[in-house]
Amino acid sequence: MTETAVSPRTGGADAAGARPARPRAAKPNGQWKVDGTTPLNANEVWKQEDGGLSVRERIETVYAQGGFDSIDSTDLHGRFRWWGLYTQRKPGIDGGKTATLEPEELEDRYFMMRVRIDGGALTTEQLRVIGGISRDFARGTADITDRQNIQLHWVEIESVPEIWRRLEAVGLHTTEACGDVPRVILGSPVAGIAADEILDPTPQIREIADRYIGDESFANLPRKYKTAITGHPSQDVVHEINDFALIGVVHPELGPGYDLWVGGGLSTSAHLAVRLGAFVEPSRAAEAWFGVTSIFRDYGYRRLRNRARLKYLVADWGAEKFRHVLETEYLDAPLPDGPAAVKPTTPGDHVGVHRQKDGRFYIGATPTVGRVSGETLLKLADLIEAHGSARLRTTPHQKIVVLDVDQDRVDSLVAGLEELGLYANPSPWRRSTIACTGIEFCKLAIVDTKDTATSAIAELEKRFPAGTTDAGGANELLRPLTLHVNGCPNSCARIQTADIGLKGQLLPDGNGGQTPGFQVHLGGGLASDSREEAGTGRTVRGLKVTTDDLPDYVERVTRRFLAERADDNQTFAEWAHAADEEALQ
Repeated sequence: MTETAVSPRTGGADAAGARPARPRAAKPNGQWKVDGTTPLNANEVWKQEDGGLSVRERIETVYAQGGFDSIDSTDLHGRFRWWGLYTQRKPGIDGGKTATLEPEELEDRYFMMRVRIDGGALTTEQLRVIGGISRDFARGTADITDRQNIQLHWVEIESVPEIWRRLEAVGLHTTEACGDVPRVILGSPVAGIAADEILDPTPQIREIADRYIGDESFANLPRKYKTAITGHPSQDVVHEINDFALIGVVHPELGPGYDLWVGGGLSTSAHLAVRLGAFVEPSRAAEAWFGVTSIFRDYGYRRLRNRARLKYLVADWGAEKFRHVLETEYLDAPLPDGPAAVKPTTPGDHVGVHRQKDGRFYIGATPTVGRVSGETLLKLADLIEAHGSARLRTTPHQKIVVLDVDQDRVDSLVAGLEELGLYANPSPWRRSTIACTGIEFCKLAIVDTKDTATSAIAELEKRFPAGTTDAGGANELLRPLTLHVNGCPNSCARIQTADIGLKGQLLPDGNGGQTPGFQVHLGGGLASDSREEAGTGRTVRGLKVTTDDLPDYVERVTRRFLAERADDNQTFAEWAHAADEEALQ
């Protein structure tokens, strides 16, 4: 018999009779309430030494005077984010160098500035100010994001104090629009006006924003922290991919309130939020937000940046433990159990013409993949006011919603919006396609997104004209299929939750080089009028498409769906998850 030595690392003894090694102690995760507050990485060091909110004074008194070259590196690549500022990508650097160059080599001397718009609520006065800033300081750029913000580009550090002065004069700001902080609060675009809403979340959004945004006690979280609150039954704030979310429900005894969800997030590792089964009365919404956010601050993982989102803590703890810690350590009293929200019956993008509870109308319109301009915003403000309104909202689907329109002015406004490239009756493709910033401005991107998506929409509109029928000749319009285009793996455009999600990457061009393209995800989606609950898309090994071939691929897979679906009620997601891989190629 041959005797086999066992390594001490495996807990056995070798031939010399060595004593078993002790198990290695687990490395600390940097949880403040467990491991203490000693920083375990460079980001945590500088955040404790001098928090991100402090950099505003230096921007105003030092950097705006001395110019780009005067900016301290840690401020530039860290603390500036707390005020909505990132350096943008230097033009001409191809996607193959994104992962190989240092930030200093990728970045330009200009900034992306994110204007924070909690709840997406804007007045025409505020819109006009943003449009003027775009015209005067941002080369006319303006993008509506899928988090209800507006992003500007080409901003110089010398202009930032004046931009802040203009924004703050009308009640807007960039405070904590980026960074390891509570980001913008998503809110229902039809809050307070929709005839079918369960409750108006505006007071809760305002209370949280007024009390906690810019508060030092939440200005050093492990990573970004995203909030979504809606009282509309369409569940229109993509709650399943937020860290903290409140969804309107009616409790059988306590009346209208919210269903609490925690721990959602996508990026390179998608986690859908989980229900805690807890009912939050409107008067306790800010308290619940404070509690969940405090858990993230105190128990969130800080050692490794790639595990520092709340979703990893929720996955490790589970809903039951999370709720127990919330109620016993952070709330004044336990939360009552509550019902789940029912399946939505209407789309959550609010595109089209809809009657308000006061008898007037709101009109939802889509720009092309969120791209507008300063001139468009200025003309939009004039158009809205000319039709008797002074309010609008941005949406989590890169749309705008104009409020308070009298019935006899609806048609005129719809026509005026279309002249500005804002469509209240868009094609299914224009309505349902979103795209992230892409390689044009983003240092993380690998491929172009905005122009690629815009070209694909135009081509698909030709191939699927209004009145397109299925293979059986049924006289029905093609249902909108969500097409989400992302320039890198980080999923700012929510690729895992789209019917067709595209993750940017470089593909072999057949001649020894590379060409821009995408990994394809199929069959994802959030709770909507077409599905009961959220689910992530399916990936098929080797299923990739070049930018040039994108319209052909989308047409091909869409026509296969129309031809092969089990019946008119089967959704694309249902078909895509059940289909053979060959049908998805």
